[in-house]
Amino acid sequence: MKKQDLLKILGANIRKHRIRLNWSQALLAEKVDISITFLSSIERGVKWLSPVTVIKLADAFQIDSYELFKPENILPDACQDVFNQYAEDIHFAVNSMRGKYLRQLGRR
Repeated sequence: MKKQDLLKILGANIRKHRIRLNWSQALLAEKVDISITFLSSIERGVKWLSPVTVIKLADAFQIDSYELFKPENILPDACQDVFNQYAEDIHFAVNSMRGKYLRQLGRR
């Protein structure tokens, strides 16, 4: 899987969950403390976001972080197979970052 493929999956999933909740980009950007321009770039698959922002988005959507990286018929089967092979590693890494983020919040 190429970097661009993962960016497109992430952007499509963020947009899907935002629309599911009937939220504008402005509302979601405010909830996760990023600019509308940056959110638009993420949804278009142009820019990466930090692990902390992934966690904030997942929390706003009330989903597990790894769900933002799950392909849903937007990639060829070969790409989905590669993603599925590494899904557990991605899930572990994102949850580790989530734990660090929550511990940092507790210290403030």
